[in-house]
Amino acid sequence: MNTVNTVEASKITLSELMLPSHSNFSGKIHGGYLLSLMDQIAFASASKYSGCYCVTASVDTVDFLNPVEIGELVTLKASVNFVGNTSMVVGIRIVSENIQTGIIKHCNSSYFTMVAKNEEGKSVKVPRLLLSSLEEVRRFYDTINRIEHKKKYKELEMSFDYHSKDALNNLKNYNVEISEKLLNI
Repeated sequence: MNTVNTVEASKITLSELMLPSHSNFSGKIHGGYLLSLMDQIAFASASKYSGCYCVTASVDTVDFLNPVEIGELVTLKASVNFVGNTSMVVGIRIVSENIQTGIIKHCNSSYFTMVAKNEEGKSVKVPRLLLSSLEEVRRFYDTINRIEHKKKYKELEMSFDYHSKDALNNLKNYNVEISEKLLNI
C-alpha cells in the first residue's frame, strides 16, 4: 500500500439522469435517492484513495440547497479532503443541469467520514495525504474545524444539565409547552 497519496487520486465524478422513479410525492428527486448516490461516490472515492474496502462511519452537514427536477442531469464530484489514521473525510458536491436550457445549479454539499477495512473487517491505516494546492489546504483545515466543532458540541451535550430549573424555564423562549409535572420536578 502507498504510504502517501494525493487528493487527485481520490477524485471521482458520477453523472446520472434523474428519472420519474427517483422522485418523491411532490415531483422532486427524493433526498434519500441523492443520499444513496452520495454514499456510493464516497465509498468509491475513499476506496480509490486508500486501496481498501471502506465503510461509512458518519455523514455530516448534508445541505439540500436546491431541488433536483425529473429530467435533469445530476453530477456528483467527490474527493478526500482529510485523512486520519484509519478514516478519511470525503467532500461531495452535487450540481444538476437542465439539459435543455443548460442551466446548472448547485444542489447539495456533504461530508462523509469513511473508514478503511481489511478482509477481516478490522480498521486499517490509510496513506498520508499529500496536499498540492492552497484549495486542498483550505479543505483540510475546514475539516479540522468541523471535527473540532463536533467535539466541542459533544462535550457541551454531555455536560449540559437539561434537568435544571433554568434549563426548563429557558424552554419558554421556544415553541413548546412545558407540563406542570416537569416544572415541579
